Amino acid sequence: MSLLRRAESALERPLPISSALPDLVSSLSTAGAGVLVSPPGTGKTTLVPLALADAVPGRIVVAEPRRVAARAAARRMASLLGESVGDSVGYAVRGDRRVGARTRVEVVTTGLLVRRLLNDAELPGVSAILLDECHERHLDTDLALAFSAEVRSALRPDLWLLAASATADSSLLSTLLGDAPVTGADAPLFPVSTVWCPPTGSVDPPHGLRVDPRLLDHVASVVRRGLAESTGDVLVFLPGAGEIEGVARRLGGVPVFRLHGRLSGQDQDAALRPGSQRRVVLATSVAESSLTVPGVRVVVDAGLARVPRTDLSRGLSGLATVRVSRSSAHQRAGRAGREAAGSVYRCWSSAEHDRLAAHPAPEVDVADLTGFALSLAVWGSPDPSSLPLPSQPPASAMAVATQTLRALGAVGADGRVTPRGSRLVAAGVHPRLARALLDGATRVGARRAAEIVALLADDSLGGGTDDLAAAWRRLRGSDALSGKWREEVRRLESAVPPVTARPPRISDDLAAGIVTGLAFPERIARLRRTGGYLMTGGTGAELSPGSGLTGITWLAVAVAQRQAGAQAARIRLAAAIDESTALESGEDLLTTVDEVVWENGDVVARQRDRLGAIVLTERPLKNPAPDQLHDALREGLEKEGLGLLRWSPGAVSLRSRLALLHRALGDSWPDVSDAALLERAQEWLLTARRRSDLQRLDLVQALRGLLDHRAVRELDTLAPERITVPSSSNITLTYSGDLNDPADPVLAVKLQEVFGWPAVPRIAHGRVPVVLHLLSPAGRTLAVTADLESFWQNAYPGVRSEMRGRYPKHPWPDDPTVATPTRRTKR
Repeated sequence: MSLLRRAESALERPLPISSALPDLVSSLSTAGAGVLVSPPGTGKTTLVPLALADAVPGRIVVAEPRRVAARAAARRMASLLGESVGDSVGYAVRGDRRVGARTRVEVVTTGLLVRRLLNDAELPGVSAILLDECHERHLDTDLALAFSAEVRSALRPDLWLLAASATADSSLLSTLLGDAPVTGADAPLFPVSTVWCPPTGSVDPPHGLRVDPRLLDHVASVVRRGLAESTGDVLVFLPGAGEIEGVARRLGGVPVFRLHGRLSGQDQDAALRPGSQRRVVLATSVAESSLTVPGVRVVVDAGLARVPRTDLSRGLSGLATVRVSRSSAHQRAGRAGREAAGSVYRCWSSAEHDRLAAHPAPEVDVADLTGFALSLAVWGSPDPSSLPLPSQPPASAMAVATQTLRALGAVGADGRVTPRGSRLVAAGVHPRLARALLDGATRVGARRAAEIVALLADDSLGGGTDDLAAAWRRLRGSDALSGKWREEVRRLESAVPPVTARPPRISDDLAAGIVTGLAFPERIARLRRTGGYLMTGGTGAELSPGSGLTGITWLAVAVAQRQAGAQAARIRLAAAIDESTALESGEDLLTTVDEVVWENGDVVARQRDRLGAIVLTERPLKNPAPDQLHDALREGLEKEGLGLLRWSPGAVSLRSRLALLHRALGDSWPDVSDAALLERAQEWLLTARRRSDLQRLDLVQALRGLLDHRAVRELDTLAPERITVPSSSNITLTYSGDLNDPADPVLAVKLQEVFGWPAVPRIAHGRVPVVLHLLSPAGRTLAVTADLESFWQNAYPGVRSEMRGRYPKHPWPDDPTVATPTRRTKR
C-alpha cells in the first residue's frame, strides 16, 4: 500500500487536501514546479509529502521555517504510517537528525536546506522539494526558494519543486518558479467567534523588548475568562519566552504548557501531545502555522510579536516587540477552529484591529543581512538582483552586510566568497559568531570557544544576568537550559578544524571576553569619565542598575539594545576584559589619525591613537595640512556664524552690492549669502590658521577675489557706491543688509537737490530702481518713492503747501521739474 493511502486510512476523517492531490501530482509531473495555496488545517504539511513520495523514486525534502514545526510534521506523518520517526519519515534540524536508510520523506528547516544547497547544489538522491509556509518570508525561506529555483532551471530539470503556503501571493510565486501552475485547496474550518477584550486600564505600548506587566496581568485574566466561558484547551499567543514565563506565574493552579523555539525538543513535543485534562498552552508565533496543537478550542491573543530589527547606523541588531499584523492575527484565530467551533479572545479593540498593518514586514526588509549576503556570495551570486527572490533587499542593508563580510575576510573585493568565507558558512551560525568560533579556538581552545559561541548564538541562555562569564559557568553546571546548550556545543566543536598549537591558559572571564570581542569588535566598550560606556562603533552604552559589571573599565559587549529616542544603548550581556584584550580583539579597528577640528571656540590640531571611536592616546599635531585647517575654520564659522570675521563698513557695503547684483543679474554674479560663502571658504580663508586670524582677514579683498575680470570692471558701474544728483552732490547709496533677499538700494537726499530730475535713476543695467528718501531741509523724511514722476504730479503739491511755511528760506517752486536744483537757501 502506498504511503499516502496508509496515512489516509489512519485518519479519523478525510482532510481537504486529499481531493486536490491528483491534480497537484499531475501538474508537477508535467511542469516540474508548482504552487500550492492552502489554508491551515487542510493537511498540506501532512499528506502532500507522502503523495510526492508515492510519485517519484527519490527522497522528498520538506523545508519548514522552524525546528519545532519540522519535528512535529515528521512525527505526525510517522504516526499516521504507524512507524517511528526515522523510518519512512525522518527529520533533521540543527543539532538533531533522525533519518534512516529507508527514509523517503525528510523534514528539515529552511536554514538547513540552504546549507545543503550551498554544500552540493545538485542534491543527489533528492527527487522533490516542498517549501512550506513561504508566506512567512524568513530570510532562509527566501534563499531556499531562490536557490532551489535556480537548481531546477540550470542543474536538475528533473527535480520537482513545490512552494506551499497558507496566504502567499500565488502569482508572484508562480512567476518566480517559471510560470508554474497553481493548485488550491480550501479548508472548511469550523466557525471561530471573536471576543474583543481590550484592557480596561492604562497599558504602555511595547518598547524594545519591554512589555508592560499590566498587559500580562490582563492576558492572564482573559485566559481565566476563556477557561470559564468555553470548553477545550486554550492556546495563548505571547511575544517571547519571558512573557510566557510571566503569564505562567500569573496562572497558578492551571495546567500550563510552554511552546517556543528555545525549549528542548522534548518540552516542545509535550505541548503538541493531547492531554487527559484541560490545558493552557502558552506559545510564541511558532504556533501560528504548520503546527496543530490538538484539543484547542480557545485562542487568547496578546496581539504582539517579536521580530528582528537592525540599526544600520550603530551596528546594533536584535529583536523588537511590535503589534501583530491583521494577517497574523487571522492565522492565530484559525487555530481555534481546526477541530471544532471555537473562540478567539483578542486583547485589543476592533477599532485598533482596523489600524494594524495588513501583513508583517518580510525579514529581508528589517533584519541583519550579513548571513544572507554570505549565502549569496557562496552561491556565486553576490548581486541579489540576479536571483528569483520574492523581493529585493534594501541596498543600504546589503552594503553594510558586504562591508562586514569584507572585514571578516569572508568575501573579496569582487564580492565572491573566499576560502575563509566557506569555512565560516560551514560553522552553521552567523558569520560573526563563526569568525569568533574559528579564531577563538586558537586563543582559548576549541571546546571553550564552542561553549561561548553557543551561548552567544542564543542569548536567552543567559538566564537574566548581564555577566556572560557567570552565565557560562552556570550552564556548565546543572542548569535546566544546559542540555540544549550542550547539544549546540558539540555541533560547533565538531565544526572547528584541528588546532595544532595548544592555546595559552587563561581565565574563563578573559576567554569569554576574547571570543565576544572577536564576534563583535565594534561593541568593545570603555568606561567614560562622565559615566556610562563608549563602544568602538561610536554608540554610548549603559549597564542596568545593580549590574555586577559596574565599574569594569573595559567590556566586550555581546548584546546591546538602543530604544527609539534613547541616547545610549542598554547592555544586556557582556564580559569583562582588560585593555590588551580589547586591543587584540579589535586590532582591525586600531588607527592613528590626524584631527584638526573646531573645539571650544578655536582650532585644535592633534594626533590620536584610536580603537574605533575610543581615543586611546592623544598628542599635539605639528604643521597640519592647510586644507584640514580650512575645514576646521569652516566648521567654526558654521557653528558660530560669520560674525567671527571682522566686517568693516567697506566689506559690509561691498557684500550688500554683490548681493543685489546676484539678485538682479543671476549667477553671473557671485552668491554672497552665509551658506554660499561657507561653500567657497577655501577661496577666501587664505592663510588663516586659527580663530584670531579670522579677525585679520581683509574681507574687501576676499570678496573681490570672488569676481572675474569682467565683474571687477563693471562693479562700480552696475552697483555704484555713490550717485551724483542734479545739485551736483555725490551722495552715498545705501544697500540692503538682507543678503538672502536684498531690497532696492536707497538714496537719502534733500528734496531741493533733485529738482529737475524727471525719474529716479536705475542701476544694474536698468533692472533695479533706486528708492529715493526725499528729505526736508532739516533732514527728516518727507516721502519715499521709486516713481519720481508720480511724486512730482501727485504728492509734491501737498508737501510744498506744508513745507514752504515751515522752511521759507528754501525754494519751493510751483514746477519742480524745471526748477534749478540747489543745496542752498534762496539767498
